[in-house]
This record gives sequence, C-alpha cells and structure tokens, in this order.
Amino acid sequence: MPERKNEMRIAMLGHKRIPSREGGVEIVVSELSQRMVSKGHKVTCYNRRGHHVGGAEFDGTKTNEYNGVRLKSVFTLPKKGLAAMTASFSAAVRAAFGKFDIVHFHAEGPCAMLWLPKFFGKRCIATIHGLDHQRAKWGSFASWYILTGEKCAVRFADEIIVLSQGVQRYFMEKYGRETVFIPNGVNKPEIIKADEITRLYGLKKDDYILFLGRLVPEKGLKYLVEAFKKVDTTKKLVIAGGSSDTADFENELRELASSDERIIFTGFVQGKLLEELYSNAYVYVLPSDLEGMPLSLLEAMSYGNCCLTADISECADVIGQNGVTFKKGNVDELSKALEYLCTDEKMVGIFKKNAAEYILGKYNWDDVTEKTLALYGCTYKKEKTNENIVYK
Repeated sequence: MPERKNEMRIAMLGHKRIPSREGGVEIVVSELSQRMVSKGHKVTCYNRRGHHVGGAEFDGTKTNEYNGVRLKSVFTLPKKGLAAMTASFSAAVRAAFGKFDIVHFHAEGPCAMLWLPKFFGKRCIATIHGLDHQRAKWGSFASWYILTGEKCAVRFADEIIVLSQGVQRYFMEKYGRETVFIPNGVNKPEIIKADEITRLYGLKKDDYILFLGRLVPEKGLKYLVEAFKKVDTTKKLVIAGGSSDTADFENELRELASSDERIIFTGFVQGKLLEELYSNAYVYVLPSDLEGMPLSLLEAMSYGNCCLTADISECADVIGQNGVTFKKGNVDELSKALEYLCTDEKMVGIFKKNAAEYILGKYNWDDVTEKTLALYGCTYKKEKTNENIVYK
C-alpha cells in the first residue's frame, strides 16, 4: 500500500467563503481545512468576493489566514447565476498553475472547471454535496451548467466523494462510476440557556418548533407553514435562515405565514443566537424535498433535539430510529406529525434523550478528515461492500 505524503499542498474551491456558515459546503470546507492544517498539511481555500448571503452586516473581517488555512479571494462577478461560475473558473485557473498536490472541488457546479487543473497534472477530488441541478431555484442555463459539472466530475475526477448512499447509487446507475461514501461530521456542542432569543423574540425553552437553513423551495418550507397553520398548539414556529440569490421566495413565504402570528422569521443567524435556538427548541423540523447530507440535521441532533424530517433517504438515514419522518411533500402527514409531537411530550423527551449520543457516536469530523486525507494520498484497492466503496 503506497504511503501518504507527510505534507501535502491542498487547494479547495467551490465554497462561497470561509470562515462562514452561509451553507453546508462552507461548514465542510472549514472543518476539513482546519483539521488538515493541524495535521501538518498546507491548505489554501479560494474564497469568492462579494457580500455574505445574509447581507453585508455579516461579512466579517477580511483576512488572508484563518487558523492556519491560507485564504485567497478570486475574481467574482456579483450577478445571480454568474458569481459561482466566475469564482470557480478563477479559482480553477489559480489552482491549475499553483504548486498543489491536490485540488479539491466542492459541489457540482464548480466541477465544470475540474478538467483544467487535471490537464496540468493535479490530482483532483470532487465532493458532490447534493444533486444540485435538481434544485428548484435554478433556471434552465444554470441547471445545464451544474449538470455539466457533474459530468466533468465523472470523467475527470480521480475520486468522487458523496455524502449519501442514495447519491452513490445515482452515480453508479447513471454513469457506472464508482464513488466513495464519506458522510459529514458534527462537533459536540455546549448547551446554553435561552437569553438572546428571549430578549429578541420572546422565545423560551421548549416553546417553539425550529427550522434552520436556507430559505429555498426545495427545503419544503411551504409545506411546513401550511401544515403548522393547521396545528392547534400554543408553540411557535421559528424559521431561521436567509434567502439564497434572491429574496422572492422568502417574500412569498412570509406572505403565506402572515396570517399566523405564531410564525417567527429571524433571518440569518450565527454565533450565540444560533446556539440558543438549537439548545432550547422543542422539536427541530426539516421538511426537505432534496438534500445532500443536511448538516443542520446533524447539528440539531447533536444538541439533543427531537427531529422531524421528510422521509427522503438523506434525512431518514441520518436519524435512523431516533426521530420521526413523514411522507415527502404531504402537508396532511406533516401536520399530523407536528400535532402528535406537540401533544406527546413524553415521546419527544425519549427522542431528545437518545439523539445526541447516537449522532455524535456515528458522525465525527476527525474520522471524516482521516478518510479524506487517505483518499488524497493513496490509491487503494476498491471493493464493493453493501453499496459502499471501502478503502483497504
């Protein structure tokens, strides 16, 4: 078995920017890159220029380094549909001509440029965070471009990482391409008391149901609002998160919820406010039609939350027997599930008791980092075992 290099020079691209919680991709890049640096590797992350998706007030201080990770800003056209494309092209050019052993592309769209560093002899890894061309927010050109990225990854990537077994089956059935299943990780959090959320929104422990994520159609938020409005409960529904690319869907969602004063929109949250929301929720709900591997669900369970999700495999496989599912897109089923959980505190307590221990034991960022580094540094013999590619 070939040995991994003691020190690798690694480039990562495809994310918006780190440090940031603008989306799951940003969290993954941040967690991996910092751990890789701590193990003695040199990591450069190519950040987009432009403002935070939550607004300029969340931009933070610009820096060239973050916990040992080198940060480089690349040329970005600040236009909807062009920002990701131009940033990934700029980053791919710089990675192609840079002194890197590994170039790691994150997400399908940026992989449209994967051929470029590959042409210059770089070892290229692609992580498919989800089947992005299926997302409802994209127009026909953007969907075509993202699908082109998927095909480039299939053709040119040395290895493809997927976050769910469902996506692994997709690549095998559509392209006959083997992929490596490496799920996301989660950190053990500190549970904190309600403070800021009480001052800002009047929220107290266990008196609200929480959704936390981007406000985009595929997250199933219309189902959630419609279902919650049917539930006879004094609990509130908190929808925490910002819009993505455009505020049109968020405005539509707010209008749909305007007749129910129990529904609270917080906008994008981070830091202590986010921690308080996770720490004090009665139930966490994720009604998505489409996911890669939802980090918000891992985080919610790590805080000891009872979780209610759509029955898509990307969510159902995460919670196992430690949560509740409903049929994807079925408003009546979602409403009944919410009603059941709001009236059965004992059952909610059982799910809460088991959630954190289960999820923290199963998903670990240190393990994810080791598996990813092994993929960077070695070409192992592949075997199929229970639909996973196992490296020996």
